[in-house]
Amino acid sequence: MKHFKQSDTIIAIATAHGTGAISVLRLSGDDAIELVDRYFFSKKGVTKKLNEVNSHTIHFGVIKNDAVVIDEVLVSVFKTPNSYTSENVVEISCHGSNYIQQQLLQLFVKAGARLAQPGEFTLRAFLNGKLDLSQAEAVADLISSNSATSHEIAMQQMRGGFSTKIKVLRENLVNFASLIELELDFSEEDVEFANRDDLKQVILSLQRVIQKLIDSFEVGNVIKNGIPVAIIGKPNAGKSTLLNALLDEERAIVSEIPGTTRDVIEDEVTIDGVLFRFIDTAGIRETTDAIEAIGVSKTFEKIKQSSIIIYLFDVHELSRTELENIIDELRPKIGNAQLVIVGNKIDKEDIDYTRKEFSTLGDLLFISAKDNESVEILKKNLVDLFDKRAVNVTETVITNARHVEALHHTQSSLHKVFDGLNANQTTELLATDIRNALHHLGLITGEITTDDLLANIFSKFCIGK
Repeated sequence: MKHFKQSDTIIAIATAHGTGAISVLRLSGDDAIELVDRYFFSKKGVTKKLNEVNSHTIHFGVIKNDAVVIDEVLVSVFKTPNSYTSENVVEISCHGSNYIQQQLLQLFVKAGARLAQPGEFTLRAFLNGKLDLSQAEAVADLISSNSATSHEIAMQQMRGGFSTKIKVLRENLVNFASLIELELDFSEEDVEFANRDDLKQVILSLQRVIQKLIDSFEVGNVIKNGIPVAIIGKPNAGKSTLLNALLDEERAIVSEIPGTTRDVIEDEVTIDGVLFRFIDTAGIRETTDAIEAIGVSKTFEKIKQSSIIIYLFDVHELSRTELENIIDELRPKIGNAQLVIVGNKIDKEDIDYTRKEFSTLGDLLFISAKDNESVEILKKNLVDLFDKRAVNVTETVITNARHVEALHHTQSSLHKVFDGLNANQTTELLATDIRNALHHLGLITGEITTDDLLANIFSKFCIGK
């Protein structure tokens, strides 16, 4: 790649910025070991230089600039090609002082290293064939994973689960593409090397697999970003109290005055390894207050964006008939979202009466958000709802919007190939559509790339990774 110079040595702080117990600086490049060798001195008095030690070894010593000791450090040496980037890599573990970190950075930059760009270590791993592009993107997903489920999916993709699936798809298509291309070479002799019926079956098989991958994005996206759950209901039903109970903190203002919440409040919490993004909304009612009306409007916007809707009602304020009418009005507005009906403000002495009163409405959950009564049961119900619609994370799940876009383009090209086969299109037109399908599959794994594509992907990484 002409814009990505690889012969120089790069350096960056690989740990989070700020003061901590330790910090790690990472160097990668042809001269990485030699640069550190100039300033590293073993505490044990060993004279062996770092370029003479075995790969994957750790050495205790000091980094000195002339006679000034900057810090006592541990130096880890990884020699080409057996390193993360496939280049010589050195990692320096030092004390986490900002001053020490900056002194070491400046020392090695003056010695000839260059400050790394965001994601440049992983970019070099990709360019050197250690990872394909989808695996490299999974590294960023792994770093940002904030639940057990998103972590598991990122690990599966980083280990090549998705890449293997795409590779198989591409190989199946390449086999027929080569026969089609061969027909073009012998076009004057009017021969067919690729059996059209067999090609149709291959296309149909590919379309089924690709459609399953595309469908998995709906679940994969919410796993990655959190499942949006809107808490809606009339004013003073206890929505803010419930949000606080779910988050186990005082996140929203609670008041006996109806209409306190005038804007949406969002926060996240992980329940049994699944990330949920709870949204407390303004109470739904007719109002002449302009600001409250805006809040109610935003409530309906959030309803459209949510995967799960909790309709919370005060069991002392609504009758069964009123609740039935509200549910009937609500269902057309929530689309494919799951609807959970929750009765709030139960009193222990009349819980049996309350359950009997609303029994004809099906599975309702009764809680006291204020007393934290049955809130844990609600949490379990939410996880169960997610499990019912989620694919098995041991299967390949798409979480990246770029990947699903490429699969849509691939699917479109395959549709054209199939339609062309049915219409007895010329070999030239079939070959064009097959090439387009292969092109879009190649964009996923990086077999086909552009400098702009790589710059866009790796610019979103943190520096040092």
